[in-house]
Amino acid sequence: MKQLILPLLISTLLAGCTFDGEDGTNGINGKDGSNGQVGEAGPPGEKGDKGEAGNNGIDGTHGMDTFQQLSPSLVGRAVLNAQSPEGAAEIVAYHAQNQRIFALNSSSSPATIEIINIAQMDPQTLTHNTEGVVTNTNLQSNSSINLSEFESGDANSLAIHNNLLAVAIAKETGQSGKIAFFDISADPKFIKSVTVGDLPDMVAFSPDGKKVVVANEGEPKGDYSIDPEGSIAIIDINNNQVDDTATIINFNQFDNQSAALQAQGVVFANPTGRTIKGNSINTSVSMDLEPEYVTISKDSRYAYVSLQENNAIAKVDLSDNSLSIHGLGFKDWGNWTLDASDKDDAINFASYPGLYGMYQPDTISAYQWQGANFIISANEGDGREYFFDSPDEATCLADGGLEFDSDDGCLAYTDEIRAEDLTLSNNFDYLNNDDQDIGRLKVSTVLGDADKDNQYEALYTYGARSFSIWDHHGHRVYDSGDDVGKITAAIHGSAFNNDEDENKGDTRSDAKGAEPEALTIGQINNRTYAFIGLERMGGILVYDVTNPFNVTMNTYMINRGLEAGAQISGDLAPEGMVFIDQAQSPTGEALLVVGNEISGSVSIWSLSNK
Repeated sequence: MKQLILPLLISTLLAGCTFDGEDGTNGINGKDGSNGQVGEAGPPGEKGDKGEAGNNGIDGTHGMDTFQQLSPSLVGRAVLNAQSPEGAAEIVAYHAQNQRIFALNSSSSPATIEIINIAQMDPQTLTHNTEGVVTNTNLQSNSSINLSEFESGDANSLAIHNNLLAVAIAKETGQSGKIAFFDISADPKFIKSVTVGDLPDMVAFSPDGKKVVVANEGEPKGDYSIDPEGSIAIIDINNNQVDDTATIINFNQFDNQSAALQAQGVVFANPTGRTIKGNSINTSVSMDLEPEYVTISKDSRYAYVSLQENNAIAKVDLSDNSLSIHGLGFKDWGNWTLDASDKDDAINFASYPGLYGMYQPDTISAYQWQGANFIISANEGDGREYFFDSPDEATCLADGGLEFDSDDGCLAYTDEIRAEDLTLSNNFDYLNNDDQDIGRLKVSTVLGDADKDNQYEALYTYGARSFSIWDHHGHRVYDSGDDVGKITAAIHGSAFNNDEDENKGDTRSDAKGAEPEALTIGQINNRTYAFIGLERMGGILVYDVTNPFNVTMNTYMINRGLEAGAQISGDLAPEGMVFIDQAQSPTGEALLVVGNEISGSVSIWSLSNK
């Protein structure tokens, strides 16, 4: 019993303690103790392993090419045959090895090739007159080649590759022309002449120097008693040795394709069906086609030949001499503007629905973009007009001539007429067809009257007053539109559309305008530029054509006096041009050499860029 009571009592006492009074509050915290001293730094730890390389960043987008503004300045000038300068400096070529210019001088008789050393030029000696025109010279011909010592005839063209000079020499109509070759490594030495076709008008070397290609124009005699076939000649060069004979490519395969070619825009203008001096005229396609100018692709594979009067380009595959023709079609002047009258006493740009331009290129030049071939054309335009000698009007008309002129003789054929002398269809009712609009414009008689009712539903004028770019297949990818007229009018005002042999503004508005004729291409700092010489105006337009689908105008240069009524001065009628790149230039700057037909001057422009 005692054993049971004692544990119970202890348990009761312990339980009772849990119900005693509330706990007391916490005491006040004591003050913080002072900080201990900082211990000494431990030794450096071991270097950890390198982390893995991060991923490459994403490539940035390509920046835009910087625009280069060319800054032309005249640094060299020579005048050949100053007593009779016209024709003294039409075609020029550059011999890089000896830094010499070779200029064809057709104003002298016999014709010569003048050689101008440009290794040393002092631009400071060239001075400007009150119009800002340079008329003095700092260069001269140092020596010449008398072509008559080697070949008789008229010299039309020349070209240089390395130390080889080729000169195209035409004979009388109906006689095969020649290409005369010279070694120009030192003093020129005649090598040989090679027979080509009738009237060789232009000669060119392929870039690899293995071929010479010649455009044989084959123009008719004035009375059409002889009308040679146009042709293309190819002369092979093997190990610097010129072959003795040329391969002649004719156009006979196209003689039965006249209608198909005309459907492409090829133009044929001739007096077929008429009788002139007792001869019944029947002009074939081969006879009508007239090769004018040659350019060759960078890879030396293709030759492109302008058929100017025919509004077409021929293409030769030089690997097998196969030939094709590409009609260029027509420019719609309803989409652009031009000044069509030389008698309106105003700058009068207007569009004319129903009026078309025949491109009819003179100079052409090939280049590449994205590995593809493109051809640039200077769309000068050219009609046909042939005269023969006749003592008087009665004899002229009896011989089948069209009209008699005391100066020119008997007119055998022309395809030119002024619009005001034609009866226009009612689609031209928006015009007065007079001096204030289109009446003075020179147009073709062979196009526009499709139904032969003597009313013209369309008018076709000569040239396109522009330059164009064509692809390898003959498709147009660019045309400068009405730039030539608009730019020259903006710069020269009432002096625009001047002629090349007098200072009288608006003179050429009725006939091809400023007349783009000369053309060359050059590269400056990886940009490709086209230089377009305006035969009548005397100026040179410069365009960046690096991308043929994104062409931009760059600058304009001219060295010509334009004061109304004053004597002509400066450089007149650019006919031939050659570009000298920086690597071959005696000045270290790119140069443009221009042969000016009327002034007989060779002008050299330096082309620095900003």
